[in-house]
Order: sequence, then structure tokens, then C-alpha cells
Amino acid sequence: MSTHNPAAGMALALTTAVFWGALPIAMKQAVEVMDPFTIVWYRFVTASIGLGAWLFWRKQLPQVKSARLPDIGLLLLGSIGLAGNFVLYNSALKFLDPSVVQVIIQLAPVILLLSSVWLFKEKLGVHQVIGVSCLVFGLLLFFNEKLVDLLTSFTGYTLGVLLAVVAALVWVVYALAQKCLLKQFSSPQILLMIYVICALMLTPMAQPEQLLLMDSRQLGMLMFCCINTLVGYGAFAEAMARWQASQVSAVITLAPLFTILFVDLASLIWPQFFVAADLNTLGYLGAMVVVSSAMFCAIGHKIIRQHK
Repeated sequence: MSTHNPAAGMALALTTAVFWGALPIAMKQAVEVMDPFTIVWYRFVTASIGLGAWLFWRKQLPQVKSARLPDIGLLLLGSIGLAGNFVLYNSALKFLDPSVVQVIIQLAPVILLLSSVWLFKEKLGVHQVIGVSCLVFGLLLFFNEKLVDLLTSFTGYTLGVLLAVVAALVWVVYALAQKCLLKQFSSPQILLMIYVICALMLTPMAQPEQLLLMDSRQLGMLMFCCINTLVGYGAFAEAMARWQASQVSAVITLAPLFTILFVDLASLIWPQFFVAADLNTLGYLGAMVVVSSAMFCAIGHKIIRQHK
């Protein structure tokens, strides 16, 4: 049951932003010895067990028998989208710094917004047009040093950017499928079914024995990635139940800034394992513009209304 509690909602949304901000840093370490398919498989298996136990305890397990054929199709489509997002996101980290991937992934909610306007005939507000335009400008600033290489040559960096962009695109497929399924199931129920389907889909490609190749640092990072899926999405769901969706979305857009902060701090404490974000002044400014633009897409209508 939803309980309006802005303070708790703010704390939970910040928890989500912090956990999602730290996630690519941990995955960057884990992907050193474990392939993206196996990392993602471990994450989905852990999330399935954890969320399944929680829903079982609350007697809210989904009634799969009541699912109609279109629902099954949407579940499969959403699972392919989320599994693809996780794998492509991990793959991009082989070529890019965590901060770069996290900034690019901000395209996902913007593409979702534009897709919703097209598919569900939702109205595009003035604040959203401004936010999307500024976000594109912010990305140009963020990639100012790499822009020529991105547009003129195909390097490992270019491949990483492409993988991250496609990761954002397939996440939108998952989000749209989930939006349609909300008519039949609750958000945690949909997530559980998708987690289970994703784990089953990735089982033939996973190599669980790679766990034995990890040292204590890499193993700890993998464990954090697995826990992150439960805590991050769990805090997000609870924040949505206690606070306005637009406010939660605005706070979560801070994740890339947390990533840059954590990367820079980690490079000072453990320089042998972590490298500081490779950004000049314009790059840092671009990251701020991207985050601010995504935030404005979420709550800009309230700002505009207050000034009328």
C-alpha cells in the first residue's frame, strides 16, 4: 500500500542513486576475469531468489496461470530487453570508463519518454522538449575530446559507446513491456518473472566456474553487483510508493555524478585498481548538463508552473 512520506521517499531515492552510481565501478572490476553473460546470470539468479523469497513471505507471488497469451509475449519481450541491457552494459565497460557508460545510459529515460509519446500518445511538454535538447548538448560537451574520433574512426572507444547506446535502447523495450504488464501484475511480480526468465535464457551461455578464477577483490565486487540489483530496484520501488514519481526520477538522475565521484575517490585510495575519470573541464560540465537535463525532464513542469 502506498504511504505518502516525502522524507522516506527522498532517502530511498538517494539510496537507489548511490547504489546505481557505484554499480558500473564494481562491474568494471568483475569483468576483468568473468564474461558479461556470466556476471549478468549471477545477478539474475540472486535477484530471483531474493525477490522470490520476499514475495513468498508477503504472499504476493504472481499467479502465472492467469497470464494471457499477450502477457506471455510481453514478458518474453521485456526479458529480452532487460537481459540485453545488462549484457550490453557490462560489455561496454570493457571499452569505457564507468563514468562514461553511466552518462550515456541517461539516454534510456529520454528515449522512453519519446517512445511513450509515440506509442501511448502521451503529450510532450515544453519542459521535456527543453530537457531533451539540453541533454543532447550536454552529451556533445561530455564527449568534446573524443567527438572527432567517434565520428571519423571505429575504435574500441567507439564500440563501447555504441554498445552503451544500444543498451539504453533495449532497456526501453523492457520498460515499455513492463508498463503494459502493470495492468495485470504489480511491479515486483513483473520483475520476479522477468528475472527468472532472464536467468533461464542466459544459463546456456553462463560459465559459473569462472567464479573460481576471481581473487577476493573481484569476488567482493561480483557480490556487490548481485546485492545491488536487489537493493537498488527494491529501494526504487519503495521510493515510488512513498513519493511522487517525478521527484524520484529527478533524484535518480544523480547516479552519473555519484559514479564520477566514486571513481575519483577510489582512484585516490586504490590507485593500483581504479583510474580517475578521464575528463577535462568541458567533460565535467557536460556531465552536469546531462544530469540537469534529465532532471528537468522529470520535474521541469513544476518549475515552469511556479514561475507562471
